[in-house]
Amino acid sequence: HVQLVESGGDSVEAGGSLRLSCVVSGYFSKRCMAWFRQAPGEEREGVASVDDSERATYAEFVQGRFTISRDSARNILSLQMNDLKPEDSAMYYCADGVSECYGGTLWSPYYKYWGQGTQVTVS
Repeated sequence: HVQLVESGGDSVEAGGSLRLSCVVSGYFSKRCMAWFRQAPGEEREGVASVDDSERATYAEFVQGRFTISRDSARNILSLQMNDLKPEDSAMYYCADGVSECYGGTLWSPYYKYWGQGTQVTVS
């Protein structure tokens, strides 16, 4: 059984930085992992994804500002967010996939396990 617990969300001013972490309990293996976000009244959208060899895929709106990484020794998925904008405000979710994948994927149905989310507010 896989459990995901996010942390690191906060309220920051535009231009600031945050680092989100997701601790994974259970099997942390060759599946792709990702960060998604959802703002009130909006659909959930993929932010960044990484495979087990650190190959990453990013949504166009975070290119150059966010960096996803995974520490397989400590079972932690991270998201470094720089130059935050008000439109980045959302609940951020960590997700773990169901099978091996290459290069990461932002296709939501691939992901079976989800955390409870951590709130990011940018003003």
